[in-house]
Formats: sequence, structure tokens, C-alpha cells
Amino acid sequence: MELSAATYAVASSLPSYEIYGLAQQLRRSAVSIPSNIAEGHGRIHRGDYVHHLSVSRGSLAELETQLELAWRIHAASVEPAQGLADEVGRMLNTLISRLRTTPRPHP
Repeated sequence: MELSAATYAVASSLPSYEIYGLAQQLRRSAVSIPSNIAEGHGRIHRGDYVHHLSVSRGSLAELETQLELAWRIHAASVEPAQGLADEVGRMLNTLISRLRTTPRPHP
């Protein structure tokens, strides 16, 4: 959620002509990350959860690319969001790894 808020700050700092371009893409990617985590967590099967975490990781990669582009094109201050993106990436990788290797409880 912090990453999404930081990304919204970056998007808001972009020129007004980017409102329907890069700013919108930044917001969509940022919202997709926690949304997919929440959806996966709400599923019954562990495999569904891992799948949605993987989708979140894909959205994170998309967001990281867009943050880099915002910095290169508009010299936007993206450091706080990039730092949070790194942290979220590590958290997602750890969670996916643990869910894949932890034995399932027996009914």
C-alpha cells in the first residue's frame, strides 16, 4: 500500500499532458500489485495464491520500468517509490518461495 501511495505521488508530479499516458499507467500498475495479493489471499487454494503473487510480481516489474521511464523523461523524483518497489519485490519473492516449499497441512 505504501508503494501505491508513493507511486501516486510520482504520477501527480508528472506534467499535466501525461495524465492519460504515463501517469495513468503508473497508477494502474501500482494498484494492481496489492489488489492481486489481496485477491490471491482470498482464494481457497494455495496454488491460486501463488499464481496471484506471481501476477503481482509481474505488475511490480511493469511499475519499475515505468518509474525508470518517469525519471528519464521527466526527471521525476522516483527514489522513494523505487526503494519501496525493491522491498516489495523481496517480500514477494520470499512469500512465493515459502508457499512453494512449505508442506501443506493434512486435513
